[in-house]
Amino acid sequence: MTRADWIRLTILSILWGGSFPFVEVALEGLPVLTIVWARVALAATILALVLAVSGAGFPPRAVWPALGVMGFFNNMVPFTLFVAAQGQITGALASVLNATTPLFTVLVAHLATTDERITGTKAVGLGLGFAGVVVMLSGEGLGGEGIAMLACLMAALSYGVAGVWGRRFRVRGVAPPATAFGQVTASTVLILPVWLWVDAPWGMGWPGLRPVAAVVALAGLSTALAYLLFFRLLAEVGATRLSMVTFLIPVSASFLGWLILGEALRPGHLAGFALIVAGLLAIDGRMGQWPGAR
Repeated sequence: MTRADWIRLTILSILWGGSFPFVEVALEGLPVLTIVWARVALAATILALVLAVSGAGFPPRAVWPALGVMGFFNNMVPFTLFVAAQGQITGALASVLNATTPLFTVLVAHLATTDERITGTKAVGLGLGFAGVVVMLSGEGLGGEGIAMLACLMAALSYGVAGVWGRRFRVRGVAPPATAFGQVTASTVLILPVWLWVDAPWGMGWPGLRPVAAVVALAGLSTALAYLLFFRLLAEVGATRLSMVTFLIPVSASFLGWLILGEALRPGHLAGFALIVAGLLAIDGRMGQWPGAR
């Protein structure tokens, strides 16, 4: 990876890491589904403008059912679970639990594909990673915080399903930006009736400038811009090296949470994250590439 690639990777980690404090600010005045629907709807609008201005093609009609499934598992389910969880736990802790996504992806790929089986090394990595989860969950019980942490893990599992499902779009020749637009658009449509039924937005008052600004930043920076940067990196450096962003997101999220909201991770959370990182390193030994390596 070149230095420019490392810079893009770092920016991507900041964009995705920033989503966690953005959500916490948005929750000051907005309910869960309003935040989630506004995030995907605004992101879909921005990405539609990008595709129109750039002249890139929109997704063909035949792939929209598959995009609907992608939007469900990659946006609707995990976004909702993470936002709901952050009503009980900090964004920093949620971001650490999000780092289990590659562990779940390995499990899903083993069950759903024939070319990505769990080897002995991957089994060791999975054991270390999920040991880290146990450490983080120990002593939490089934109270609000424990349930919120489990919700984050279910969100990470949903991301894992989406990661495996999303491989079909490359095979079918759908351009990555079109896939990004299609999935957030599908999510917007899927969430709309549930949002209208649960939140009844016509009866909501003005939530305040901070929550509204947080949602705009969440949609524009952490969703639309992040997806465009993600797919560019995916094409240039590949999925394996790009997965290093998993390590960087909790760092940026924790720093931003401390800087903006005064949050901090507890020692048990840090110990669990260390085991998750060890597991991910065991699963993919190429994670240790130094900046500037090609």
